Amino acid sequence: MDNSVINHCKTYASNLISVLEHQDWTNVELLANDIYRAWNEGRSLFLCGNGGSAGNAIHLANDFLYGVGHELVPGIKVEALSANASVLTCLANDVGYDEIYSIQLEAKASSGDILVILSGSGNSPNVIRALQKGNELDMKTYAILGYAGGVCLDTAKTSIHVPIDDMQISEDMQLIVGHICMQWLNQKRKEDLQ
Repeated sequence: MDNSVINHCKTYASNLISVLEHQDWTNVELLANDIYRAWNEGRSLFLCGNGGSAGNAIHLANDFLYGVGHELVPGIKVEALSANASVLTCLANDVGYDEIYSIQLEAKASSGDILVILSGSGNSPNVIRALQKGNELDMKTYAILGYAGGVCLDTAKTSIHVPIDDMQISEDMQLIVGHICMQWLNQKRKEDLQ
């Protein structure tokens, strides 16, 4: 067996290409259209996750705030719920880690806003609680998931499921879906303003 870095690169790329070629993009279109409507209506977009997914939430919040339309109009009202260390550590310490996102949503979100949770397994209690709270608040709830999708697969109103047992490719797909939406939103805004 060839255990070289080059061979690993080829295997990784092959696995990612296979996922991209077989992905059902229908719910990505729904997400992009919902974000566009929210943008036009002045509604908010909230993102959250754990570990690398929390970092991806912060990355995508930047893209949706500044990367879309900034040359022509203000960006989307967006917040990564994983970004404020003071809030996260306060809530984790005082209430419990499972509620670090749901309590933020209770204070900040409104009906018609969008919640996107990012998760490899879909089984982390804090993102499950975030989806439950989002559903209670009549938000549009989305989950971008890997593996078997976990509890979040059926808790989110709409799931974008990447059925692969590979955390890194699952996390890659979170960013790819976000970047696809960002580029489409930017192009759509330019077309609509012409």
